[in-house]
Amino acid sequence: MRPALPALLSLIAGYVDTAGFLALHGLFTTHVTGNFVTLGAALVLGTSGALAKLLALPLFCVVVTLVTLLGKLFVRLRIPGLSAMLALELVFLIGSAVLSLQLAPFPDGDAPRALMMGGALIAAMAIQNAAQRIHMSALPPTTIMTGTTTQIMIDVGELLHGGMSPEARALARGRLKRMTFAVVTFAAGCALGAALYAWRPTLCFIAPAALAAAALALTEGEARAKPA
Repeated sequence: MRPALPALLSLIAGYVDTAGFLALHGLFTTHVTGNFVTLGAALVLGTSGALAKLLALPLFCVVVTLVTLLGKLFVRLRIPGLSAMLALELVFLIGSAVLSLQLAPFPDGDAPRALMMGGALIAAMAIQNAAQRIHMSALPPTTIMTGTTTQIMIDVGELLHGGMSPEARALARGRLKRMTFAVVTFAAGCALGAALYAWRPTLCFIAPAALAAAALALTEGEARAKPA
């Protein structure tokens, strides 16, 4: 698999998490467990968005379960699973862009229009997480960077300490390169999402849909290029 695909997916995840956080009163659409923290803050400070944060994890879990079941159906129908999942993600990201154009801004994080927007973004990121685990498990995660950063620091420590066999050192260096690239592209997505939200908050959700379309096109191109 070309490195461009995980790079695009990391960009999407960082972008969506940041832009969604800014637009929807601190809602994490990618790192959904982080909403436990922001839920507590919303309850203590009396800010809006508590309901959206409460619903985020159950929605994420339901979508991942449904996508996993759909994956089994894709196998039986001989439909390329990764392409199908990325197409579903694209549908939800297009939906979020349309919702933003029609309904933004979202002054009340618990209003129906904000819940719809947050739900579309969470569903898209749930699909991307499932696609990663099912079809790209050998690659570094494209969404949650805590474990990736931990492994980077472990590899750095091991390489600095020395005493590794040449094979182990080569594996650590290769893993370090891939994981560092994942973190950098995710961070770039965060920066891009923040910048475009500050510039055009209503239009900024078009960008992740465009990136997802590019990721889908790349995946389908690679599938066609494989020998039958």
